[in-house]
Amino acid sequence: MSDQIKFIVDNLNKEPFRKNYNLITFDSLEPMQLLQVLNDVLAEIDPKQVVDIREEMPEQTAKRMLSLLGILKYKPPGNATDMSTFRQGLVIGSKPVIYPVLHWLLQRTNELKKRAYLARFLIKLEVPSEFLQDETVADTNKQYEELMEAFKTLHKECEQLKTSGFSTAEIRRDISAMEEEKDQLIKRVERLKKRVETVQNHQRMLKIARQLRVEKEREEFLAQQKLEQKNQLFHAVQRLQRVQNQLKSMRHAAADAKPESLMKRLEEEIKFNSYMVTEKFPKELENKKKELHFLQKVVSEPAMTHSDLLELESKINEINTQINQLIEKKMMRNEPIEGKLSLYRQQFKRYVSKLRSKSTVYKKKHQIIAEFKAEFGLLQRTEELLKQRHENIQHQLQTTEEKKGISGYSYTQEELERVSALKSEVDEMKGRTLDDMSEMVKRLNSLVSEKKSALAPVIKELRQLRQKCQELTQECDEKKSQYDSCAAGLESNRSKLEQEVRGLREECLQEESRYHYTNCMIKNLEVQLRRATDEMKAYVSSDQQEKRKAIREQYTKNIAEQENLGKKLREKQKAVRESHGPNMKQAKMWRDFEQLMECKKQCFLKQQNQTSIGQRNLLATNISCFEETFI
Repeated sequence: MSDQIKFIVDNLNKEPFRKNYNLITFDSLEPMQLLQVLNDVLAEIDPKQVVDIREEMPEQTAKRMLSLLGILKYKPPGNATDMSTFRQGLVIGSKPVIYPVLHWLLQRTNELKKRAYLARFLIKLEVPSEFLQDETVADTNKQYEELMEAFKTLHKECEQLKTSGFSTAEIRRDISAMEEEKDQLIKRVERLKKRVETVQNHQRMLKIARQLRVEKEREEFLAQQKLEQKNQLFHAVQRLQRVQNQLKSMRHAAADAKPESLMKRLEEEIKFNSYMVTEKFPKELENKKKELHFLQKVVSEPAMTHSDLLELESKINEINTQINQLIEKKMMRNEPIEGKLSLYRQQFKRYVSKLRSKSTVYKKKHQIIAEFKAEFGLLQRTEELLKQRHENIQHQLQTTEEKKGISGYSYTQEELERVSALKSEVDEMKGRTLDDMSEMVKRLNSLVSEKKSALAPVIKELRQLRQKCQELTQECDEKKSQYDSCAAGLESNRSKLEQEVRGLREECLQEESRYHYTNCMIKNLEVQLRRATDEMKAYVSSDQQEKRKAIREQYTKNIAEQENLGKKLREKQKAVRESHGPNMKQAKMWRDFEQLMECKKQCFLKQQNQTSIGQRNLLATNISCFEETFI
């Protein structure tokens, strides 16, 4: 009990309560104060519980707390009789009742907050069956259940996103990739703008395209509005039919309001109610009991801790990542991009076929124009040659006239012929009658009407062709814009896929290096394990020959040899230390002797020519005497 109180006091002194209690002050709280503390803890779990219990009736306080504890699935210790004791203790603020509740609440505050939050949306309101007979109430209840299911689905998705474990590094990579795609799209838009600016009347075409887009959006909105109105009309018609059927049944019942029919109806209702009481309700009660027994069995099992849930979630995440990797590999093998692009390829094929047909027509027209240009150039050259030839002839004629003395004769002759021709034409024109002129006018009018009637279908066809040309131009512009947008999307997808491939290749290289490193470590460990196993077998073997092969025996033998060698070396060191002084003295004497002999040698070499053989013998005698003395 003291540990329980200590746990409660420690948690109440922390955030967000800040009560500043100790064991003595907390244990000395009055029942009303203790209930207020319990209410503060419940208010932290569910903000709707923020109430000053001094301003609330005790029964209302107990009812509110019991309902919330039931939602939070708190189980008081004991049986049904203890439940009444628990309720009474909760009303009067009994410490043996309040302390376990506080301990249980403070142990799992975050979990209970989540449960209380979900309870606001997932506790179903029980609507009596007689109210569900009303169609409006039934529809509203159905919508309520659908919204509840939608909330469950959204909450699960939200929890999955919270536990999906998106790292900041991945988010940064996605942001950088999106920025690169944004830059590419901006550059592509600028290129398209430059390309469009060269087109004639591009501003007008852009304005028309905007108007078309606005009209399409308006058309979609109107279609959606039309569909909604149709649904509303359908529901209204159904509601009207139900009301009419109810009215018809009520009128039929009112028209058939005789004692015999009423008795018959009452007997049918009694039979129906007896069936419900004797057969249906007992079966449902038995099913409910079975369900309750199953739930009690589930509750009696040990609850899963937060660590268990985290472990399961981690396993689920690992399996999901593996599944995603397998799906990506399968998609990469099956080349899903081809499937996505099949629709666009079909559209492009049709567009390319149209372009080919138009290009063939264009080539034919261009060939005809080239022929006309060639013929025009030929005629122009012929005209130039004829003019040059005419000028040459005129020049020759003038030269001849000057030689004959009749200069200007040809010019005068041409003028006279021209004037006579004009005079004859004027005379012919004067000689025409008004009938001829009227006939000519009629003929001209009929000719004009014939030309008009002949040109009418051509003009009509030309108008159709112009309209068709405008439609084809518009369609060509739309297809071109679709092609550009699709190409931009494919370009961005290609860059994204290339980046993903680079990342996957790096990851593959890392995994391969890790795999090889792990294999090497495993092989080393296997060799060490094999050596250890062989050593153990040799060590526990009864065969002395096998024991000698054991590394331990070899090491023991080496250690013994080294110890013997060390012992010998220590003995040798001791002998060296003992003979060190005399040996050093003897070595010093030998060095002195060498110096003396060197001096004698030098003296001998200097006096070699002056000394006699007797002196040499004396020196030899002295040397031998000195050596005997030294030895």
